[in-house]
Amino acid sequence: MLNKNLFEEAVLELSTLRDMLRWGMSQFYAENIYFGHGTDNAWDEAVQLVLHTLHLPLDVNKHVLDANLTTSERKKIAKLFYRRISERIPAAYLTHEAWFGGLKFYVDERVLIPRSPLSELIEQQFSPWILAEKVESVLDLCTGSACIAIACAKAFPEAMIDAVDISADALAVAKQNVDQHGLTEQVHLIQTDLFDKLGNKKYDVIISNPPYVAEYEMKALPQEYRHEPALGLAAGEEGLDIAIKILQQAEQYLTDEGILIVEVGNSEIALAQRYPTVPFTWLEFQRGDGGVFLLTAKQLRKYKKIF
Repeated sequence: MLNKNLFEEAVLELSTLRDMLRWGMSQFYAENIYFGHGTDNAWDEAVQLVLHTLHLPLDVNKHVLDANLTTSERKKIAKLFYRRISERIPAAYLTHEAWFGGLKFYVDERVLIPRSPLSELIEQQFSPWILAEKVESVLDLCTGSACIAIACAKAFPEAMIDAVDISADALAVAKQNVDQHGLTEQVHLIQTDLFDKLGNKKYDVIISNPPYVAEYEMKALPQEYRHEPALGLAAGEEGLDIAIKILQQAEQYLTDEGILIVEVGNSEIALAQRYPTVPFTWLEFQRGDGGVFLLTAKQLRKYKKIF
């Protein structure tokens, strides 16, 4: 059981911001917390919590690390560290802040915490798969916090973005982010189960980070993931339920030169095995893992009967 006295001692005995960071990192490693919601190590996790508490930017001058903290500041930091360890709450849910493609987003337990490698692809304006100047419309399926939709709006300021989700709770968070980024005229939020309420719309790009966690993976997830909505994670026995629905319908909503990009994570192997003749292009990233495929509208139409 976590010893609360250790946190009380830290408030009394530690002095500087650097002290609290070092001590928090030690506690995180000692208690074997799980990283993977925006950070992958104890130092970055501690930095995120401490700088948020002190209202300091992530790129703060390093000399600030040696500044003394007030007792009140140390108490607030120790309280966040304690909750991070004892409740296994990801740091982003404690701070209500997450980053995607260099942009800051509000998050809470109604949406997944952004961590997709798709940000890298968006920053590159989907090059070389489509000409940026030809992108006039983008559809973000399973938008969650709207991080992908908003990043696309920033990358293609002249394009119209539709961001859809089945969850009203998720769309409430998405609206908050769209409002904060001043994109209410460009990003349109729609509550629908994938394509159901999109009518006859056509898009140059359909992009999605849908649920893709298989049943066996759901059972083995670290406790941190239990704070995220299962609706945004679980996708049937093989993790393919949503991806297959997208494959079956996407071609109807793509322009002739359009592209479909979908993240399926660890379900990549299962998808490739299910459709061995489909020429999926599996994208590679400098930051983050793979598990993202691309198909053109022409390919989707050619292999439509297979899906």
